[in-house]
Order: sequence, then C-alpha cells, then structure tokens
Amino acid sequence: MDTAQMMLWLLPALPLGGAVFLLLAGRFSDAWGHLVGVVMALASFGVAAWAFFDMLDRADGERAVSHSLFSWVPVTGLQVDFALQLDQLSMCFALLITGVGSLIHIYSVGYMAHDPGRRRFFAYLNLFLAAMLVLVLAGNYLVLYLGWEAVGLASYLLIGFWYQKPSAATAAKKAFIVNRVGDMGLAIALMVMFATFGSIDFATVFGAAGAAGEGTLTAIGLLLLLGACGKSAQVPLQSWLGDAMEGPTPVSALIHAATMVTAGVYLIARSNPIFDLAPGAQAAVMAVGAITLLFGAIIGCAKDDIKKALAASTMSQIGYMILAAGLGPVGYAAAIMHLLTHGFFKAGLFLGAGSVMHAMDDETDMRRYGGLRKLLPITYVTFGFGYLAILGVPPFAGFFSKDRIIEAAFAHGGFAGIITGLAALVGAGITAFYMTRVMILTFFGEKRWKDGVHPHEAPASMTGPMILLAFGSLASGALLAWGSALQNWLEPVVGYHHAEPVIPVWAVTFFALAVVAAGVWVAYDQYAKQAIPETAPAATPLIEAARRDLYGDAVNEAAFMRPGQHLTRSLVFVDNRGIDGLVNTTAAVIGGLSARIRRVQSGFVRSYALSMFTGAALVAAALLAVRLL
Repeated sequence: MDTAQMMLWLLPALPLGGAVFLLLAGRFSDAWGHLVGVVMALASFGVAAWAFFDMLDRADGERAVSHSLFSWVPVTGLQVDFALQLDQLSMCFALLITGVGSLIHIYSVGYMAHDPGRRRFFAYLNLFLAAMLVLVLAGNYLVLYLGWEAVGLASYLLIGFWYQKPSAATAAKKAFIVNRVGDMGLAIALMVMFATFGSIDFATVFGAAGAAGEGTLTAIGLLLLLGACGKSAQVPLQSWLGDAMEGPTPVSALIHAATMVTAGVYLIARSNPIFDLAPGAQAAVMAVGAITLLFGAIIGCAKDDIKKALAASTMSQIGYMILAAGLGPVGYAAAIMHLLTHGFFKAGLFLGAGSVMHAMDDETDMRRYGGLRKLLPITYVTFGFGYLAILGVPPFAGFFSKDRIIEAAFAHGGFAGIITGLAALVGAGITAFYMTRVMILTFFGEKRWKDGVHPHEAPASMTGPMILLAFGSLASGALLAWGSALQNWLEPVVGYHHAEPVIPVWAVTFFALAVVAAGVWVAYDQYAKQAIPETAPAATPLIEAARRDLYGDAVNEAAFMRPGQHLTRSLVFVDNRGIDGLVNTTAAVIGGLSARIRRVQSGFVRSYALSMFTGAALVAAALLAVRLL
C-alpha cells in the first residue's frame, strides 16, 4: 500500500474512529470529548488537502487512486470488494465535506456548549462525516449503498438529537421513512445492474453500458433518480426537509451544505455514463430539477421560521444542481460548481441563523426579530455575504455558478432547454424575493422581540467559522470559474460538451440580474416600507398553499398513506374473515361433530346392549325386506 492509498482509507477512518471512541468512552469524556470530534474532523480535512495537492502533481490520466481493503462479498457469481477510489469528482466532495464539516464542528463547540449531550452530538457529527466520505469515495455501487444508508442513519440520529421533544422525534422518523422510499429505488437499481451486467463495480457497469438496451438503462436511470430524490429532497420526496429543522442548527448546516442533500447530485454525476445513454432518464432528471427549484422557492416565500425558509431555499438550490446534471455533459461541471459554492454560502446562512437564534433565546420566528444588524454586526455581515451569494450578485459565488446553470439550460437547446432555462430565471427572481424578505425581517426595521430578550453577538468559536464561510461565499465562484478551472478538472470523469447558446451569454446575465433586482425591489417594497405584524396576516390561497409546503404532506397522505391504510385494513379483513374464518369454521365443524359423536360413548352397558339390539333388528328387517322383494 503506497502513501496515496493509505491516505484514501484514512479519510473516512479518522472521523469514524472519533465517532466510535466518543460513543464508547462514556461520561468521563463529557468535558473534553467534543475536542476529539473537532480534531478528527480537522485531521480528515488535512488528509483531503494532502491528497488534493498530491493529485495535482500527477498527470490527468494518473490522478485517480483506488484501493481494495478486503473482499466483502465473495460468493459465486458476485464478487464485491470493499474498494475505495479517489478521483477528481470525489476529491471535490471530500474537500467540501471535511472542510465545511470541520468549520461546523468548530462552530458547534460554542453552540452546544451547555447541552448535556454534547459528547454524543459530536460523535454523531463525526459519524455523519465518515458516512458521507464512504459514499463519495466508494469504488462500487455496494460500498456507495453502505455509505448511503449510513448517511440516513446519521441524519436520523442528529435530526432527532433532542428526542425528548415529540416534534424532533417525529421529524427524525419522517426523514428516515421518506428516505427509505428513495433508498428502495437505489437498491432495485443495483439488482437490475447485477442482472444486466453481472457486476455492480463502476468500471464494469460503465464499460458495458453501451451494449445494454436503452430501455434497461432508462429503468436504471429512473431508479437512481428516485434514490437521488429521497436524499436530496426533490419532488416528490421533498416533504422531510422542512421538518428536519427540528435538529440543532449545526445539523441543519451540515445536512444542507456538505453532506446529505448533496448525495443525490453526486449519484447522478457519478452515474453519468448511464444517464448519457438514456435520454428519457436525463429528461426526467431535468424535469425534477426544474419543478423542485420552483417548488422550494415558492415555499420559501411564505415561511416565517428562519430555518424553514433556508430549508426551502436548499430544496430550490439543489433543484438547480439536479437540473444541471440532467443536461448531461453540458451541465455536469456547472452542477458540481454550484454544489461547491452552495456549500459555502448555505453553511454560512445556516450558521448565521444559528447565531441569531443564539442571541434571541432560540426564537425562530422572523416576525419577532428586526433591527439586529447593529447588535449582531459580525452575524449581519457574514449572513449578508451568503445572501448576496445566493442571489447571484457579482462578484459573489452564486453569480458564477447559478448563472452557469441558466446558461447551460438555454444552451441545451430545444423546447426542454428553453422551458428549464425560463424556470431557472424565474427561480432566481423568487429567490431574490424570499431571501431579501429574510434579510429585512431579521436585520432591518424596528425591534420586534419580547421584553427580557437581550440580543448579543456569538462567541468567537461561532463567529470564526462564519467569517471563513463568508470569504468562501465571496471568492469560491471566481476561483472555480477562473480559466474554466473546475470544468477542466472534472472533464476526465464527467466529460464536457460545449454547446452554442441559443441566447447570448451577456443577455442571459442581463436577464438574470434584472429578475434578481425585481425580486429584491418587490420584497423591499412589501416589507421595508410597511410595518411587520406580529402574526402572519390572512393569506391568499397561493400563500396559504406555500405555508403548507404546497400540500406535500397532504399529497403523500392522500396518494400513499390512506391507500396504504385501506389496503392494510382490507388484508386484515381478508385474513380475519377469510383465511382465519375458513380455518376457524373447519375447526368448529369438526369440534361440533366430535362433541355429538362423543355422546354415543356413554359408558353404560345397557346402552351398548340396546344399540346392538337395535342394530341387529335393523339388519334383520333389511334382510327380510330384501327376501320379500
């Protein structure tokens, strides 16, 4: 094993070791266990940084590193090694997961300082990093599936960290169950792969994909998309994301910026040889992304809870990434670029929201904020950087990444390209509206908080990571776009195809900035020029629908839960009245017949003699009758 291979398995092993130690160490480590979690996260980031610079020193064709630790499934017909690989695509994710994840660990030291379960919290954070690293470093689909399920477990533990709250326990269960639906799609996709290609190894599946039928590849692609919808909270499996805000705010930052919701984008990008040969599946990916980016943006407009507004924003921004991934070689690099810049500004926004909650005695209703920019200057500036980045204001990161997706959509051409491009433009305008609303309600206007609340800036352990993330929100887009750096970096893995845009790039940029400016102005006119009522006013049907998450839960209840209940009750009825009824009736008939026959066996000799006499008389009468006839 050379140094690069050793570093490969150390990436997930370090946070996994931290999680195991903290869970087994017991209460004697409560006072310092959180530091172990931080050190393990930082050590993993150090390994990722070393691996990145080592990869830069090698030629493009020699940059991928793989290592098989042991034979995992050695059975006839299916040989699967526990194999890891690090290439240009997984390198992007490894740096994001460990880098942003480490900052969230550091932030959590201050945020969870007085929580009695702090050691357990950091153990779960380490487990989350390790699971996500296994997912993106997997050398085959089975190892990826292991990381996929471990991410679901870690999210369940962290969303329900305050399990004594019924709402948190319910939210964790909801996220876990909804994700199981998507996970079933991924599991079936693996079965179809094995039945078609005889393997679930990346190299084998991708190499043989060209010889498979388009129908088979489309089926695999749609099943992979179902899995991606669950993890990345895309329509129709998006309903869990808003409720997941019941977990501590650092959990929300980790889920939304560096781990769970990015897994679906990674799965589609990693499986690009399959989707490139299945136009039907690619079109479905584009449609899901376009619908979800509008779906999440509309929901974000009506949320008064600051974390739920940002959660809707994540749903929308991941929709942009899914849309870009559905564009094929034109959009893969744009999807990953937006994923990386989103990691900075969304983590900064969530940590900023946590800082506001920390200052406001855990109040999340933005209608009870107001005027905090003077009392929380660092939070205001860092949150503002994230706000400008998500809007796509130059020179902030979102300007380079989100605009690249809009350009790629229009460059895709055809009716689908125009429709998805317009959806992305409209989504940019709505994003500007609801994020400006968040800024105004939180940091501007008159104070609206209750008596006894004394807003104060967060400690350095919290503001330090926020400042670094704000710098990333400013500079990451320009750095990744400089000289097409990220595009050239990813091309050996996901390919690239340049398409001439239907609309000139300058025109797309102009229209994007115009709709953003319009969204900002509408929000300013509505919220900065008018008094903010303490409770939300009566809403139009559309706003009421947005407040209810566009009835996502109601649709799931009507389409799946109620029919499932009726089916279960019907099966129970058939079982009780049909199967059990037949068995019980047969038993009752035999039992009744036996009881009546048993009366003949009285035990009295005279009864037996009378029976014998009666029988003999009947026989004699029958013989006599026969003779006479």
